Amino acid sequence: MHKGLTVVLGFSLLLAACGSSSIQKDDSLTAKKARLDSLKTQQEKLGKQISDLQDEIAKLDTSAANKEKAKLVALTSLAPTSFTHYIDLQGNVDAVNYTNISPQGGGGVVRQIFVKQGDHVSKGQLLLKLDDAVQRQQLDNAKIALDHAKDLYQRRKNLWDEKIGTEVDFINAKNQVDQAEIQLKLYQEQLDWTNVYSDIPGIVNELNLRVGEYFSTGVQASQVGAGGVAQIQVMNTDNLKVVVQVPEIYQERIHVGTPVKIDLPGLNNKEITGVVHTISPVIYTNNRTFNVEIYLNDKSIRANQVAIVKLQDYSASNVLTIPINTLQTDEKGKYVMVAQKGDKGNLVAHKKSITIGQTYSDKVQVLSGLDNGDQLITDGFQGLYEGQAVTIQ
Repeated sequence: MHKGLTVVLGFSLLLAACGSSSIQKDDSLTAKKARLDSLKTQQEKLGKQISDLQDEIAKLDTSAANKEKAKLVALTSLAPTSFTHYIDLQGNVDAVNYTNISPQGGGGVVRQIFVKQGDHVSKGQLLLKLDDAVQRQQLDNAKIALDHAKDLYQRRKNLWDEKIGTEVDFINAKNQVDQAEIQLKLYQEQLDWTNVYSDIPGIVNELNLRVGEYFSTGVQASQVGAGGVAQIQVMNTDNLKVVVQVPEIYQERIHVGTPVKIDLPGLNNKEITGVVHTISPVIYTNNRTFNVEIYLNDKSIRANQVAIVKLQDYSASNVLTIPINTLQTDEKGKYVMVAQKGDKGNLVAHKKSITIGQTYSDKVQVLSGLDNGDQLITDGFQGLYEGQAVTIQ
């Protein structure tokens, strides 16, 4: 019986080999595709013949079936659980309140700097002094002009009191005093502008100035990239936020109040939770993103830290999930291998086609094809075929 089956199998394989060798060699793409289809057809036929013969042998010779070595596998019983999907992005910790200090007026050359980077400053504290030689000269000239105008006015007034002179001369003298006072006030303000103060309490976060350099309004774009860098920045670290740039494809999935998980690698992988507080209404054209802000309330966090942000955009409860590495694909779609009782009461492998949903980290949500209690093969599933005997430790 066994010898006859062996002869049949050997003859079938010999015919297949002879048939393939008799085909004239053709290296064209069409010919290769045709030969591939032919070999696949032969493989399916031979596989079916082998499977049928194994079944027949198992029925006629129970000792042969018992000799089949069961493959060692690991099983996991499926049960409903929750599944959450996140959008993983990198953000930066920033201060809610900060100011890029700018001089009033046109700026000037730095003569004195009274703080250094990292210093705590109070609101209104003097940070630096600009050159004021021109402003002082203008102020001195304005004082002289005012004294002259007052003297002229007093002379005109004395004459007018004695009914000497014209009213026009008296009024003009009074106007010159008023104009000189206005000019003096203006030059006094310009002199005051050479003192640069902090707008808010906080820490000197940026100080990109030295004595002798020119302090101007705005940022110096030539210093650091196209975005520039503030010459002086004071940051209030009492209130911090995480700012993250989100690709525009996610704009319909992120809203104010969206749950967030934030990992801070610099703090022993510290993780905090929060919600989206602010969403920018503008998409930046240079990188097609929009800003999202999450406010923090943790004194151990520092500004400018890197933050790994996980924005929750999907959540489901009472669903089945499987490890992503157990998912396999064939010409019909996605499938997994499960273990179930065979005809003889032993465990055998069974192929189940499934439909999947969201994927996150190492988990996949299963929408259909698996049931609660199914014994998913999580280790040793590679190379398993339908009906193959399996065993567990």
